[in-house]
Amino acid sequence: MRFFLNVCLIVFVAVSAQADEKFADVQKEFEALAKKFGVSTKDVGIYATVGEGEELKTLLDVNGQKVMIPASISKVATASAVLASFPPGFKFKTQLLTSGDVKNGTLKGNLYLKGGGDPSFVSENMWFLVNAFIRAKIRKIEGDIIVDDSLFDKVRYDLSRQKERVDRAYDAPVGAMSFNWNSVNIFVRPNGVGNGADVSIDPENDYIRLVNKAKTVSGSANKLLADRQEDKKFDGDVIHVGGSIGQGLKEVVVFKNITQPDLWAGYNLKSFLAQRGITLTGKIKNGVTPEKAELVAESESKAIESIVADMNKFSNNYVAEMLTKNLGAVKKTKGAALADGVAVLNEHMQSLGVPADQYHLQSPSGLTRDNKMSSFAMWKVLQHLRNDFRVQPEFLTSLPIAGVDGTLKKRMKNSPAERWVRAKTGFLTGVVSLAGYAGLEDGRVVTFSFVYNGSTDETKIRSFFDNLLIYLVK
Repeated sequence: MRFFLNVCLIVFVAVSAQADEKFADVQKEFEALAKKFGVSTKDVGIYATVGEGEELKTLLDVNGQKVMIPASISKVATASAVLASFPPGFKFKTQLLTSGDVKNGTLKGNLYLKGGGDPSFVSENMWFLVNAFIRAKIRKIEGDIIVDDSLFDKVRYDLSRQKERVDRAYDAPVGAMSFNWNSVNIFVRPNGVGNGADVSIDPENDYIRLVNKAKTVSGSANKLLADRQEDKKFDGDVIHVGGSIGQGLKEVVVFKNITQPDLWAGYNLKSFLAQRGITLTGKIKNGVTPEKAELVAESESKAIESIVADMNKFSNNYVAEMLTKNLGAVKKTKGAALADGVAVLNEHMQSLGVPADQYHLQSPSGLTRDNKMSSFAMWKVLQHLRNDFRVQPEFLTSLPIAGVDGTLKKRMKNSPAERWVRAKTGFLTGVVSLAGYAGLEDGRVVTFSFVYNGSTDETKIRSFFDNLLIYLVK
């Protein structure tokens, strides 16, 4: 037995020695790749280590403590703070409550839709609430639907968001009562050459007004144009669909966000109730739930780790801001602002021992040039998440997988790094970043943070980062 253990130890030491010999050339490989892809090393911040505990070794430190613009890898810090405040399995709650009396199946009072800050509240959750409401045997509401989103403030966007992007689904506005990612699905189908295209909205409701000027043409080209505009004349938004769709296409789907999350949720509740035969005589309004209102239905969100994955896999800014306002709501039960959550985020960074002069976080999504962080500071957060078993599995699962899914689906595919790299991506004009983990066949893990701030074409920088990881893994 002792002989067997000694042989195993010799083999392990030999394998480790070979791995370390490979890593001895990592600096040369870095310089060679930088030259190949035209990357100036002064524009790069890189910090990477391998192993853990006493076996932890620094592989690369290139301007590792230089403070740079991190872009969306900022969401790694946001995820860390969220998982520290909301343990795995935590769920947000959305409620239906009533005020007034019920007589002969008629509610003589208001129905309240109370938001609990759930970023993942979708049609299935709404149906759950409506089906539970039906069991109360109420068929008519002689009052209003009051949407209570008072848990958060009324600021719908982080001020750092770019104006030209605000109608995109992943940049949707935030609200304590949000529904279907605060976005609408627009389905367009051809309807015979020379005719108007068939356009439908999902979910269908009175909040959206559709203006359809799209045409059907020959061929298979998609030249559709879709625009969302807030309509000041009524509570809702106008969707304009124009351009053309080729008869050879089956269907095209376009996603646009909405402008008023509270009213959007309320109008959808009204629509879902109507589909179950429940009528409403009143209007959709914003308000606050009375303390004596009676709870009739409650829906729980999916677990917090799944919501963090929604944020990280596709770098969803809406989810990042929703989660950050929830951080603020832990200490402030009404009107939580993004700044309240960002304060909690920065407190979390301090608790990890991240050098105060190596980071400045103003936006939880990273969609700003005002966020600043060194590669070493990001590495500190990643290393904490790796070493804290209470959150490590959940965080690791939230990251895009090279060649498989999320924002890394098309990167490092069919390479030695496919499935061996899990990392958060980042991009702004002149900024490319990548931070996460690379597994090695000997069981060790590389923790890395790559940041680039400069003018080299982004595709070259991504290839530079990817090839460096491929070298480390193979």
